[in-house]
Amino acid sequence: GGGRERGGGSDVVQTVTGGLRDLYLRKLLPLEEHYRFHDFHSPALEEADFENKPMVLLVGQYSTGKTTFIRYLLEQDFPGMRIGPEPTTDSFIAVMYGDSEGNVPGNALVVDPKKPFRKLSRFGNAFLNRFMCSQLPNQVLKSISIIDSPGILSGEKQRISRGYDFCQVLQWFAERVDRIILLFDAHKLDISDEFSEAIKSFRGQDDKIRVVLNKADQVDTQQLMRVYGALMWSLGKVINTPEVLRVYIGSFWAHPLRNTENRRLFEAEAQDLFKDIQSLPQKAAVRKLNDLIKRARLAKVHAYIISYLKKEMPSVFGKENKKKELISRLPEIYIQLQREYHISAGDFPEVKKMQELLETCDFTKFHSLKPKLIEAVDNMLANKIASLMSLIRQEESNMPTEIVHGGAFDGTTAGPFGHGYGEGAKEGADEDEWVVAKDKPAYDEIFYTLSPINGKISGISAKKEMVTSKLPNSVLGKIWKLADCDGDGMLDDEEFALAKHLIKIKLDGYELPGTLPSHLVPPSHRKPFQTAE
Repeated sequence: GGGRERGGGSDVVQTVTGGLRDLYLRKLLPLEEHYRFHDFHSPALEEADFENKPMVLLVGQYSTGKTTFIRYLLEQDFPGMRIGPEPTTDSFIAVMYGDSEGNVPGNALVVDPKKPFRKLSRFGNAFLNRFMCSQLPNQVLKSISIIDSPGILSGEKQRISRGYDFCQVLQWFAERVDRIILLFDAHKLDISDEFSEAIKSFRGQDDKIRVVLNKADQVDTQQLMRVYGALMWSLGKVINTPEVLRVYIGSFWAHPLRNTENRRLFEAEAQDLFKDIQSLPQKAAVRKLNDLIKRARLAKVHAYIISYLKKEMPSVFGKENKKKELISRLPEIYIQLQREYHISAGDFPEVKKMQELLETCDFTKFHSLKPKLIEAVDNMLANKIASLMSLIRQEESNMPTEIVHGGAFDGTTAGPFGHGYGEGAKEGADEDEWVVAKDKPAYDEIFYTLSPINGKISGISAKKEMVTSKLPNSVLGKIWKLADCDGDGMLDDEEFALAKHLIKIKLDGYELPGTLPSHLVPPSHRKPFQTAE
């Protein structure tokens, strides 16, 4: 039945993406076209934009390990991959799933209706010669696609020699991907001008950004703390959000660690990053919905701006002068529209960029306000989106959770190298002997000072001893519940040793198990359990 359910799940995805596409074409697109939204902000969405897999965009200065990071996730080389200490990747490479290995050059890519890249053709040949799709049969790529960007260089000459607007291309990708991963090298931390401009072009996409501090095993703990501090300081100046970005620290390649003192930290961080990337397919529908809402709000504001400019234009004389005056007055017009239509300032496009774009337009060709078009979008935001949201929720509960498999994602879950294996409550899981036995003599000494009666101590005596651990009562209560195996309100010597062992686990910073794992059950309490089964 699994296959059938999964099929059902993907049908629901079809209905959600289909519903989104339908809403876009019926409600939002007419408004966008009427007020020339596509010339100003972002090209029209296509079928492939709704259907495509979640995408992850990697951005970083050259030699911070972007291509190596992809190789680490996929655990195999991809066509067109070049790695070296000098700036090697000079193209945008979309690494996607394909039945056989191969490369598709940019010019062919942007005419393929199944790929979400058709609108990149507007960046011209200089860009398309530096864009390609690398296809390979890899399990990881069945659920996500990865986009490798050219290494960002420090210095002035690169900007002149690129031949296309690098930041605009990044912004185009940022609007369409599900995750933006910024890579930094712990060994040579630097944010060049081009990089800070690139980061600024992600404005409004802060929720998609994650930061990876790579090659962290090259420095020792003290230097790593300094580098981390410096990174946060530099990022704070570039990304204008009050929240702190999530930074994952580690060494993302399959080589031995240089400095092993932070091994546990790196493992926990890699685990978190994997979880974050693995959850992308699940959240893809919500992300597309979210991006559509962002787009709808911008389209509405845009319509108000354009129709206001049209309304202010004189019918016969002095058009040029009026146009200049309106462009310079744009900040005031923003404030006026915010008051009139109760829109927050955060929904408005950047003033400078808007002024530059308006320079070349003929204001008399603009359309005046059509309330009907705005109403359609309002109705979409107020009613239709909510019903789609509940559809997504329903689909999430019915569907087997989709997560990313294969490559590096498979090496982390099972076996003795899984995260947290053999630590805390899991210690001794694969040993024959009871794990508490080795410390039991020391625990027994304490046990006999608590004057046991018939080999058991009362709850009051146990409490006096357990409270010395300084753990809060809620935790000690849980430990008592786990340790009192037979539930008689007293502890024998083995149960007491178990309670002390659980206290030690908690004091070492591990979580307590919800129920007592079988390997921790004291030997004398094991028999009835097995017969019960």
